[in-house]
Amino acid sequence: MAPVFVGHSSISISMFTPVVSTLHIRTTTPTCNFPFFCSSLSLSLSIDNSNKSSSRVVSESLRVLEWDKLCHSVSSFARTSLGRQATLTQLSSTNNPTSYQHSLSLLDETNAAVEMIKHGACNLDLTGIHLHLVQSAIQHAHRTLPLDPNQALALVSLLEFSHNLQLTLKSAIKEDSDWYTRFMPLTHLIMEMVVNRSLIKLIRQVIDEDGSVKDSASPALKQSRGKVRMLEKKLYQLMDRLIRDESSEASLLEVSNIDGRWCIKSGADQMSLKGLLLSSGSGKGSIVEPLSAVPLNDELQQARALVAKAEEEVLLTLTEKIQVDLDDIEKILNSVIQLDVINARATYSLSFGGTCPCIFLPEDKDGSFTREARASGTLTSKHRQNLQKVQKDVKNATAEIRRRKLQGESVTQKGERDINLSSLEMQVTALERAQPVPVDLYIAQKTRVLVITGPNTGGKTICLKTIGLAAMMAKSGLYVLSSESAQIPWFDSVFADIGDEQSLSQSLSTFSGHLKQISDIQSQSTRQSLVLLDEVGAGTNPLEGAALGLSLLESFARSGALLTVATTHHGELKTLKYSDDVFENACMEFDEVNLRPTYKILWGVPGRSNAINIAKRLGLPNTVVENARQLYGAASAEINEVILDMERSKQDFRELLHEARHFLKLSRDLHKNLLITRRKIMEHGTTQRYRKMQEVSEAAAIARSFVHKRVRQLRASAVKPSQPTAVGKRQHIMANNAQKNAVENREHPTTRRNSTPVKVIKQSPTVKRNVLPEVGDLVHVSSFGKKATVVRVEPSKEEILVQVGNMKLKLKLKDVES
Repeated sequence: MAPVFVGHSSISISMFTPVVSTLHIRTTTPTCNFPFFCSSLSLSLSIDNSNKSSSRVVSESLRVLEWDKLCHSVSSFARTSLGRQATLTQLSSTNNPTSYQHSLSLLDETNAAVEMIKHGACNLDLTGIHLHLVQSAIQHAHRTLPLDPNQALALVSLLEFSHNLQLTLKSAIKEDSDWYTRFMPLTHLIMEMVVNRSLIKLIRQVIDEDGSVKDSASPALKQSRGKVRMLEKKLYQLMDRLIRDESSEASLLEVSNIDGRWCIKSGADQMSLKGLLLSSGSGKGSIVEPLSAVPLNDELQQARALVAKAEEEVLLTLTEKIQVDLDDIEKILNSVIQLDVINARATYSLSFGGTCPCIFLPEDKDGSFTREARASGTLTSKHRQNLQKVQKDVKNATAEIRRRKLQGESVTQKGERDINLSSLEMQVTALERAQPVPVDLYIAQKTRVLVITGPNTGGKTICLKTIGLAAMMAKSGLYVLSSESAQIPWFDSVFADIGDEQSLSQSLSTFSGHLKQISDIQSQSTRQSLVLLDEVGAGTNPLEGAALGLSLLESFARSGALLTVATTHHGELKTLKYSDDVFENACMEFDEVNLRPTYKILWGVPGRSNAINIAKRLGLPNTVVENARQLYGAASAEINEVILDMERSKQDFRELLHEARHFLKLSRDLHKNLLITRRKIMEHGTTQRYRKMQEVSEAAAIARSFVHKRVRQLRASAVKPSQPTAVGKRQHIMANNAQKNAVENREHPTTRRNSTPVKVIKQSPTVKRNVLPEVGDLVHVSSFGKKATVVRVEPSKEEILVQVGNMKLKLKLKDVES
């Protein structure tokens, strides 16, 4: 048997209000909040588009799994409009099949983006970059039309972002070469972008930051704008003079601009100026273009036309410059859109605490897989929103009560319902306690058909959607919401029959609608497909429905999909496990004490519908409940008791297993801490040994130096007195010279007085050493005024290391004396 599904994940379902409400979203129906895209992603189903029935089955499967809501949620994490559009287009595609290798490449891209986000290596935030304007600029360039200044600025933003991204990536790789392989899928995408920095400089020289063409862009433009400013100044002066001439009515006159022509607006009962009447109305006054302003306005219009023409010429020249690099610009745009989609996928995965799934081809891997799920992403998000809303209501209510008390007002105003702060606080407490329940999935390697049973509102349908969405998310390069890395086989198609499929347009009942969908699924599924069937065999006579359900599941097990997961209330379907190993049972746990579902899955145990117990919890009269128990029969009751004992044993086993895993984790942590402590002790011992060895070595060097010095002194003292030393010779010569000078001074005192005074140069006490001190010598450190022992000599640097008491100092030779 080929290995099938497993691992686990916790994807939420949002539109089924009854199911969601049982998962503690109490007041509103949750909606999906997810994000995503990738280069050529097709998260859908691999089916032949030539067949209309196939396309319908695929579309219907996506609809019942609520894949469209997840697609919109993923796309919301994209930073640009083109990125969001590309994400939706590729995620929503139903006729673009992907391969196993393609899915692996998508996960590699997501992992690389996640690493970039975690380490802050590259900033993939495209906020403020208007890619749609760049796309328009490319279209203008293809048609050789003048660029809009805002399009040019958007292009500059894109090119600068791409260039800075390359610089940041190069810097990160330079600091840590491992980052090159860590970001490998994105490294090539980023580094292959060719950015012409001279084009950026050219656009900056022509277009100003406010989106206007600079005066310096061309001589003609500068001259035309100068003329416009001059004419506007003349018109302003003319209008000012005309208004001042009408001194009695000046306060009621104002300068106006109509279609670029300077005019004067007067009040309703005011005498009109001489000129061209542009507009008037009863009680509204009139707008007049003075006759003296007409020539100037005409000339101004002509000057503005010249300005527009000059600007167009400048922008057209800019378009021609862009055409040279148009191919590179288009590649950069496509790469940045792809980066936006990949970044959205990674950001979504991190936002909901997802982990990277391990996908595999079933024929390449054997074994069973178990993982523990994390709380559902959609439900967690909705729960968080509800909690934040109620907390905000509590804060606002508290502030309002405080304000009213300070102002001496009543807490409850007339016509206003009470501000029940305690009720709001209780809601907060209830929401904090009622966390969404994660869904754990454990499906063994040999299993081909999994039958899930259990009570109504117990979470069976949500398990089907969890499995389907987890498989599709892993296939599309998204992280799944699990506490550990889920291991999921790669499915070529995901088919689902969930919910009420009654069709009025096709004259199909609920039962017929289900059969039609299942029939299409069976004809389209392959040995690599995942099939999800909700309430198989329901909607008709229980005996016939059970027989049909048995036959369908056996058919799928023999020649149908890689894995089929079905929910049912038919007890006969539970017996399939005991006739063939490819079948497995699971049930939704039910709390017999509180008569409530726990929304947890018990694996390997056939479940019970618990309809009678649920009826009792919902308030059905006891007489009706007890009568139902009697009619149900003693034999069925005994079977239920056996099943109940199995469920209890299974629960006990799970608790013991959980406890064993807890102690295993503690022992692993303890072992890890012991290894760390052992390593620290060894490192400390090594450091101490090295320090002692260094101290002994230095002491031995000092001792050897002292012995050598003492030997030299003894040898020097053994020299005969008749053999004068070099020092004795120098002292003898200096004494003779001094005696000779004294005699000369006595014989010629006048000559010495009349001669030029001799300048006496005082020799510095610090004399450059001709001989370096040796290790063990005593030197005088003038800055301390103490003697120090030489420990190490560095002739190349003219430095020595000395020891003064317990201190060791590194000094220059010039700073010490013998």
